Order: sequence, then structure tokens, then C-alpha cells
Amino acid sequence: MSEAVKEQILAIRDTGLTNMFDVRTVQHIANDRSFYELVVYLEEHRYEYAHFILTGEA
Repeated sequence: MSEAVKEQILAIRDTGLTNMFDVRTVQHIANDRSFYELVVYLEEHRYEYAHFILTGEA
């Protein structure tokens, strides 16, 4: 996970707009905010994303 993706995840989390396990909504918010790296990352690395959300470890 790149530092940019990590920062984008945290930026979306900080908005409080969605449950972070609702990946489709996270992708929609990321797309609206031009976080395209995160949109692609979520398509390709869902397990790693869930691990990061649960543990904070990349």
C-alpha cells in the first residue's frame, strides 16, 4: 500500500460519511474526491484494505 493510498483512506475515514467496510461507498466517495489511486486499489486489494481498516497495519 502506497503512502498516497493510506492518506486517501484516512481522509475518507475522517469525513465520517460512511462505514469504511462499505467498500462500494468508499469507492464512490474516493472517485468524487479524485482519489483515483484508492479506487483502483480497492478493486485489486480488498483483503489488504480490510486488514488496514481493522489493524492500522499496511
